[in-house]
Amino acid sequence: CFPSLQKREISNFDYLMYLNTLAGRSYNDYMQYPVFPWVLADYHSETLNLTDPHTFRDLTKPMGAQTVERKQKFIQRFHEVEKNLSAQCHYCTHYSSAIIVASYLVRMEPFTQTFCSLQGGSFDVADRMFHSVKSTWESASRDNMSDVRELIPEFFYLPEFLTNANHFELGCMQDGTVLGDVQLPPWADGDPHKFIFLHRQALESDYVSAHLHRWIDLIFGHKQHGSAAVEAVNTYHPYFYGDKTDLNNIKDPLIKGTILGFISNFGQIPKQV
Repeated sequence: CFPSLQKREISNFDYLMYLNTLAGRSYNDYMQYPVFPWVLADYHSETLNLTDPHTFRDLTKPMGAQTVERKQKFIQRFHEVEKNLSAQCHYCTHYSSAIIVASYLVRMEPFTQTFCSLQGGSFDVADRMFHSVKSTWESASRDNMSDVRELIPEFFYLPEFLTNANHFELGCMQDGTVLGDVQLPPWADGDPHKFIFLHRQALESDYVSAHLHRWIDLIFGHKQHGSAAVEAVNTYHPYFYGDKTDLNNIKDPLIKGTILGFISNFGQIPKQV
């Protein structure tokens, strides 16, 4: 499949959708929703420079290793868990789950109701809601050790999910900000259509085209599990690896229910392709 990508016979977007489908991801399953990468690291500039490598996220590393300090913390966690004989992994949360998908799309139905259902019937605390692209990137790439989320396809084609067209009362943050439309980077000029246009340009840029295969290795390829994943700081809780857990051989209904609930709430690694 890679030759067709290298020859520019298909777009990066189409190729990622193809891989997601091969790996069992589907729009019909929030727990295995198509996963797309963060491709940018610049959410503060007035203009977006797609010729500058520093504009982009490091696609060779998972979200948990985007900064040296954060990477070392997760490596330390991995070895501390090893000493305690617990489930050994770098991350106990996942980069794609039903709640992550619903939180991104919360301003649109039926995702609004899905999100509320997953939250016990109401919206989350306003400060934890998806309200800013910049702050979400900072959380997932640097600030929050429980957040390693990636993106969903809609970030590259659907401006409507960024606006609160239905006027949902999403709450008020501690700093007094009333949640409405998603706050966009300065280079989008407050225009969701411009954000999607430039974001899609970034996905199809020369830089991303030259490095996207490295991210694919992490999510769908040989760095997904095993020693290569350990070396890449890319291991997740064992329950996230659905194809590695044979539920048919687990006789204890409590244990089986716990595993199914874990996968349902926290996500699942794609099938390796």
